Amino acid sequence: MAVTLEKGEARASAVEARFEALVLDFLAHLEFERGLARNTLGAYRTDLLQYGAFLARRHRGATEADRADIADFLADLATGNGQPACSPATINRKTACLRSFYRHLRREDLIDADPTAALSPPSKSRKLPRVLTYAEVKRLLESVGDGDPIGLRDRALLEVMYGCGLRASEAVGLEVNEVDLRRGFVRPHGKGNKERMVPLGREAAAAVTRYLRAGRGELVGSRHESRLFVNFRGGALTRQGLYKIIRRRARAAGLDGKMSPHTLRHSFATHLLSGGCDLRSVQEMLGHADVATTQLYTHLSGERIKEVYFKSHPRAVIK
Repeated sequence: MAVTLEKGEARASAVEARFEALVLDFLAHLEFERGLARNTLGAYRTDLLQYGAFLARRHRGATEADRADIADFLADLATGNGQPACSPATINRKTACLRSFYRHLRREDLIDADPTAALSPPSKSRKLPRVLTYAEVKRLLESVGDGDPIGLRDRALLEVMYGCGLRASEAVGLEVNEVDLRRGFVRPHGKGNKERMVPLGREAAAAVTRYLRAGRGELVGSRHESRLFVNFRGGALTRQGLYKIIRRRARAAGLDGKMSPHTLRHSFATHLLSGGCDLRSVQEMLGHADVATTQLYTHLSGERIKEVYFKSHPRAVIK
């Protein structure tokens, strides 16, 4: 019995090692040939290793798995199988990851047929993201004092994120030479390391100017740092550091629990559309590859218009 168990464990270990080698090759393809961002690669790796552990329990390799194995894996995610069940959105993401992985294996002639070809993921009900009103944005920005380098940095950071609709990764990755204060543009690098140009409004430009003149130099000191936004030691600000700043500033403005870094990006897009900006321009500024992604914000702005209507029109509600 002990010998049988040892053989089973050795086979499972060999299956997992082979699977990890396939995953590493796939991730290298995504990074070097498709230019995917590091955070996306990390998410793909996590999803695939979870799938690999599921297969290992069945003593199945990735190239041996069939449609039934993958369907069982997704069913486990949906039911939880003793763990918290995944949402339809999460299952859709993992399904997309598996499809991409198996398409890669098929291109490399490692499998004869793609077992994900006929998969039907659960329908995804799109949840509208949280958006701040303009009054809330104003309260947030004006709650940040600029009497010290940290205050100057935080005000500039929030102004740029809201004023340019940047993702968290784009804000922390922004370099000093990618901000053109004279012409009023920033050049963030989005998903797939694609660069775009986004207008920099007067309030944001003024906040960045104050930060560069009286805040950043004190934080950086004698260090050589190319990133625009730095931490209190003068090094590049991280995503984790950015989240902490957002939480702290939201709490101070009475918006605790109501926002994340992405909330400012959602608010940027919604406020532009509500103000009459065309969808194509908003798509360009957000860096969306597909205009369908940007169309989500037309629903948001429509809801905002309806909300304002029912609050304002004298005959909108029967009294």
